[in-house]
Amino acid sequence: MIVRSISELAPVEWGNGTSHRLLTEADGMGFTVCETLVRKGTQSALQYRRHLEACYCTAGSGEVVTASGERFKITEGTIYALDEHDPHYLIASDYEDLRLVSVFSPALRGDEKHTLSPDGFSQY
Repeated sequence: MIVRSISELAPVEWGNGTSHRLLTEADGMGFTVCETLVRKGTQSALQYRRHLEACYCTAGSGEVVTASGERFKITEGTIYALDEHDPHYLIASDYEDLRLVSVFSPALRGDEKHTLSPDGFSQY
């Protein structure tokens, strides 16, 4: 059995926020669970080519926007799943941080970080 608290983990700074990687590849579960903070007023162009990701909003608000421009409001109690390695923009509202529980399959190593740039989608 694995029992772990966020207070035991150093956050990973991923570009526009932090991620506490609660379960990683080393845990042998086959998936990763993270507590993710997206800082208010930020926009991140992201794509996961080797992982599928689902995010459940636990606090705050924002949007997820497809590469083609389709917009989805994210508020507490909303889940979105990137089931086709979708390139997307993750946008936190201007007035509050966005907090998510993120699940990745297959599992992350745990040290991955985004390289955010206006030139394209950050990938890992």
